[in-house]
Amino acid sequence: MAKRVGMEVSIAIAEAARQANVDVVSAYPITPQTHIVEHLASLVADGELDAEYITVESEHTAMSACVGAAAAGARVFTSTSSQGLALMHEILYLAPSLRTPVVMALANRALSGPISIWNDHSDVMGQRDTGWISIFANNGQEAYDLTLMAFKIGEHPDVLLPVMVNFDGFILTHVIEPLYMFEDEELEGYLPPFEYKYKLDTDNPMTLGPVGLPDVYTEAKKQQDVAIRNSRKVIDEVLKEFGENFGRKYNPIEHYKSDDADIILLTQGSVTEAAEVAVDALREQGKKVGIVELRLWRPFPFQDLIDALVNAKCVVVLDRCISFGGQAGPVLSEVRSALYHEPKRPMVVGCVAGLGGRDISLENYIEMFEIGENFLKTGKEPEIVKIVGLRE
Repeated sequence: MAKRVGMEVSIAIAEAARQANVDVVSAYPITPQTHIVEHLASLVADGELDAEYITVESEHTAMSACVGAAAAGARVFTSTSSQGLALMHEILYLAPSLRTPVVMALANRALSGPISIWNDHSDVMGQRDTGWISIFANNGQEAYDLTLMAFKIGEHPDVLLPVMVNFDGFILTHVIEPLYMFEDEELEGYLPPFEYKYKLDTDNPMTLGPVGLPDVYTEAKKQQDVAIRNSRKVIDEVLKEFGENFGRKYNPIEHYKSDDADIILLTQGSVTEAAEVAVDALREQGKKVGIVELRLWRPFPFQDLIDALVNAKCVVVLDRCISFGGQAGPVLSEVRSALYHEPKRPMVVGCVAGLGGRDISLENYIEMFEIGENFLKTGKEPEIVKIVGLRE
């Protein structure tokens, strides 16, 4: 039986990688993800994990080593954050296009400048279109579970794509939470050995990642897009199987008191559980409000989101990232696009909060719902998306 433990979330993620029996870890330390790779380095050094730990000089090299190791047929894990992810940017495109199922734990952190080591979602949103499957956890249990599931998803022969598990820096990385950790025996058979059918083999040489001339490049990109869209079937199967086997259910879209809600706050990550407190307080006042959590970011769960939001009167989208000169936040743009063709679509308004690790208070969450109320009353969208918690 899984045992209940108190554990730092970063260590739990590292233990999930150990229990997945990874073959290669290649990573470079960066706050706030460092505890993950430190713990994995200790596990390898102490003989508790039979893996190669590749020490590199940068995150760019770390991802390069990950792609190479995965191409050779290894089960590969890495972790990074913020500027480290930005430095990986060039190689992030290679992992999905070469169909190498690297798993990465991304401790979400703000990007420079000014320098910030604290949490927001600007790092992952900047990599939105690199072709990775992208999933968000909102607490330590989810981060641990989703890391295990990430290997199952990415390595499936019908997928073969890299997967990043997003979890909030400091808010989760450095926090000790109660969670249920599997005994190693419980996971026997859950993750079969990785058999990569396209691995590099000196006895059967092939070319991997050649030049894509204009007469093939478009078709290659189309194939890649089809692959990530088709991965949704496997993602659903893995989430369902995990719930059936271990009792913890996960969905691409999660709901909290949203079935009859007039105003829905759409969230990602650890803010979800905090926002639930505001929902409870407003429900006590008789206000019909709720939360929809967007767990799966790529492939984007269009129909699930439509089904979750279409009966509301107003949706307030919380972004923790600014799209400078655009629609204020990437999530807001996606939600509006998803609902555009719906004849009964709700009004959609956005807000930005929690940039650079700024606390989001209970009053801030209530203010977000009030933004939705005012939108409904006036029918007029604010000219500028409001940054909630901005000092005047």
